[in-house]
Amino acid sequence: MIRRSRPSEKRPPVDEIMPPEGVPLKLKVAGVGVRLAAQIADVLITFVGALAIFLLLIALGATDPTSTLAIGVMLFFLIRVPYYVVSELVWNGQTLGKRLMKIKVVAHDGGPLTTHAVVARNLMKEAEVLLPATLLLALDADEPVLMLLGLAWIVITLLVPLLNRYRMRLGDMIAGTHVIHLPVPILLKDLAAEAPRGAATGDRFTFLPHQLDHYGAFELQTLEKFLRVEERSVALSEYTNHRATLAAIVDRIQHKIGHADPIPPSDHREFLRAFYNAQREHLEQRQLFGDRRKDKHFAASSEDE
Repeated sequence: MIRRSRPSEKRPPVDEIMPPEGVPLKLKVAGVGVRLAAQIADVLITFVGALAIFLLLIALGATDPTSTLAIGVMLFFLIRVPYYVVSELVWNGQTLGKRLMKIKVVAHDGGPLTTHAVVARNLMKEAEVLLPATLLLALDADEPVLMLLGLAWIVITLLVPLLNRYRMRLGDMIAGTHVIHLPVPILLKDLAAEAPRGAATGDRFTFLPHQLDHYGAFELQTLEKFLRVEERSVALSEYTNHRATLAAIVDRIQHKIGHADPIPPSDHREFLRAFYNAQREHLEQRQLFGDRRKDKHFAASSEDE
C-alpha cells in the first residue's frame, strides 16, 4: 500500500486573520505579556473600587464581622463583571487596562463586537481564572485536594494562550474574538510640499486660472493617488505600463486645458506634479471664497439648477 503524502498547506501569518468573506485582515495579535499587564491593571482598578465601597460599609456599620470576607468577595465580583462588560461595549472592545496598553478586542469575522460575544468572553474569564483564584484564597490547608484541583485548573487555562498562535484564551475561542494591538495611524506627507523625484526644481510649467477651471476636487484626489504610486519604486514588469498610463494622463490633461506646448516623455512626471500643485492651490483658493467645485461636471450641474 502506497501512502500518499498530503501537500503541505501554507499557514497564514500570525497577524493575518481570515474572516468568512475571504478577505484577509492584517491585525497584529497582542502577546501574552501585554494582555497580562492590561489584566493586572483592570484587577487593581476593580479591587480599589470594591475596597472603597467595603470601607464605606464598615464606616456605616452595615457589615457583620463574621461575614466580612464573604461581603468583600461578593463586592469584588459584583463590580468586576459589569466593569469588563460595560467597558468593552462602551469603548469598542477596550477596558481601562487595555486602553493603557493600547490593545483592543475585535471580532474574528471582522464585524462589530456583539453584546453576546462580550458577555461570553468575560464570563469565561471568571470561570477560567478569577473565580478559581478567589476560591483558592478562601480555602484553608485542610482541603489540599480542592486546592490542587483549583490550582491545576488555573495553570491549564493560563497555558491555553501559549499553545495557539493567535494567543486566544478559552473565552476568545468561545466568543470568536481576538485581542490585537491598536493600529498606528500613518499620516502621509503633504504631496504638494514634496519636491518631485528626479525632477529639477523651478516653475517650468505655469497654468492660467481658466485652465484650472476644468477639474474639481474629485479629479484632484484621483491625480494625487496616481502621483503617490508614481513616487514609489515600480517593479520592472510594471514600469512600461506605468509610463504609458502617465503619458496618457498627461496627453488628456493637455487637450483638456488647451496646453499647446509639446512635453517630452522625460518631463511628464514634472508636468503632472506642477499641474497637481497649481490645481490644488486653485481649488483651495476658490473654497476660501465659497466657490467649491466637486468635480469636472460642476459647470453643467450649475446650469441645470
